[in-house]
Amino acid sequence: MSDRFKLVSEFTPKGDQPTAIEALAENLEQGVRDQVLLGATGTGKTFTMASVIERLNRPALILAPNKTLAAQLYNEFRALFPKNAVEYFVSYYDYYQPEAYVPQSDTYIEKDSSINDEIDKLRHAATHALLTRRDVVIVASVSCIYGLGSPEYYSKMVIPVEVGQTLSMKALMNRLVEVQYTRNDLDFHRGTFRVRGDVLEVIPAYHHERALRLEFFGDEIEAMYEVDPLTGEVGESVSKTVIYPASHYVSDRDNLTRAMEDIRGELGDRLRAFQEENKLVEAQRLEQRTMLDLEMIEEMGYCNGIENYSRHLDGRTQGEPPSCLLDYFPDDFLLFIDESHIAVSQVGAMYKGDISRKSTLVEYGFRLPSALDNRPLHFDEFLERINQTIYVSATPANWEIERSQGIVVEQIIRPTGLLDPMVEVRPTKGQVDDLMAEIKARAESDERVLVTTLTKRMAEDLTEYCNNLGVPARYLHSDIDTLERVAIIQALRAGEFTALVGINLLREGLDIPEVSLVAILDADKEGFLRSTRSLIQTFGRAARNVGGRVILYADAMTPSMRNAIEETERRREKQLAYNEEHGITPETVKKELSNILESIYAGSKDKTKRDRRREVVLAEEGADYSMNPAAASREIKKLERAMREAAKDLEFERAAELRDRIRAIRETFLAPQED
Repeated sequence: MSDRFKLVSEFTPKGDQPTAIEALAENLEQGVRDQVLLGATGTGKTFTMASVIERLNRPALILAPNKTLAAQLYNEFRALFPKNAVEYFVSYYDYYQPEAYVPQSDTYIEKDSSINDEIDKLRHAATHALLTRRDVVIVASVSCIYGLGSPEYYSKMVIPVEVGQTLSMKALMNRLVEVQYTRNDLDFHRGTFRVRGDVLEVIPAYHHERALRLEFFGDEIEAMYEVDPLTGEVGESVSKTVIYPASHYVSDRDNLTRAMEDIRGELGDRLRAFQEENKLVEAQRLEQRTMLDLEMIEEMGYCNGIENYSRHLDGRTQGEPPSCLLDYFPDDFLLFIDESHIAVSQVGAMYKGDISRKSTLVEYGFRLPSALDNRPLHFDEFLERINQTIYVSATPANWEIERSQGIVVEQIIRPTGLLDPMVEVRPTKGQVDDLMAEIKARAESDERVLVTTLTKRMAEDLTEYCNNLGVPARYLHSDIDTLERVAIIQALRAGEFTALVGINLLREGLDIPEVSLVAILDADKEGFLRSTRSLIQTFGRAARNVGGRVILYADAMTPSMRNAIEETERRREKQLAYNEEHGITPETVKKELSNILESIYAGSKDKTKRDRRREVVLAEEGADYSMNPAAASREIKKLERAMREAAKDLEFERAAELRDRIRAIRETFLAPQED
């Protein structure tokens, strides 16, 4: 295994990519701490970042503002660095309802969540890669600044094993349990081990597709092999390896004993404070909850919500920031903040929302004050932990430019020759009827349309109006979860409908070459989504199609509109000059229609098992083998209605069958959670 990055691509740097790559790399080599890559949509910013990483040959973190964009970047970097470790680190919750308390109604909301097993595996794979090699690129969302178990304890609790080692099976089993593995001889899956005679098999927390088989002769490891956990097929022999913990929150028994004493001490202080204030209900509540957690930790080494005691487990002092993904990186890592005009603000905002909720829990006796130290980083703490940084955006904010002391590297020429779209301003009177005519024209040409509105209700009403007129349309807003958003975008590209309507279509990481028209309603209503930066970003959604155009429906020319139009014209002129000089005829970007989350959620390295499960699901009820994410979503909704009807009619066996089929379709076509 080489520790050098090797970029693999049929393309070579073109346009102003060579200049941008050289400038960025040279600045980094000279020790420049912060710089901006002003990269227009479609100019190949990902290729530029990868080229810089290859040249500097240092571990890199790519920070994205949402899961969808992170998934897109992850797939792109994996294709560019097939021989290196490219990993994905985002929140592992498919659904998350945080613990909360509402004093006004005396309502306690218990934490409720659904953890995606595949993403949890990828998170472990990311930290495992960082601790074992240098050629690592981690693509992460801003959730990476949230508290994570200490890297010191995580790496300290590894279990080294090698052929010929004197180690009894019982001792190894005890060590596996200590680092949060569980024994399961029937349901063998990630994070479990099983024993058959003198053979112990374990699936590490960072793998689905490979188990480790250890064969014992007495108290000696006689042989080790990699095996397929499904078929039992034996792979390569292994002379020595290291098994990493199944949880990031692990600790040895001595440290747990110390931590429990610290927790008891804090509990005593807090109970006395409540009693002095005559808050007897709060005191009783806190004592019962904390003592139950301590009993669980004593017996199991773990409890639900153990992260709330991370300050004691890590041995931190009050107010000291928790460990997070950034602490797993070496000191010389590179940081690329993609869509920095959004992501930087998100990093700054995470702490405030978290502390507000937890302060109420502490005040009313649901948590110890130390729970406040299980938190995201303050913005200043984030800045202290990062090294050399490149802020990547088509519209960098003032903060990034000031932070970079004006070091801005431009990349606005597209190697494809595509121009920024033509921008036209039309009056708002009759805007909906005018828009309908434009959408119908695009539908006849098999092209797509993006429409932005000011309110959620208008997005829904406009979508209904389109459909009533025979123009297939869907809407996209914050109430729609990540996986359904991905399915909607895939359906748009596939031509299942023509127009996608939304309030903010910037956060989706939309990369849709089929879009030839972007329409912005009420463009003269100044605000966040009608600012210069937002307008330029929205214009860029039509920049991957040779016939791309933008229509602004407005009755006045605002400063934001004027600035956005002028910047777009500047970029068009520069691209035109480049095309003329190099004899380039622009062509629409050709992009394969694929689910950007499929390789993440489906465990792409183990396609045999996934295909087997797909065949089983499709064999039921004559299911269609061409089912895609959008079709799967529709089928699930239909089956859910049938399931509720069956339950209402007391046909519980039928309801259970439908429930299992819904689960199978969801796992196969949307987000498989285990293999």
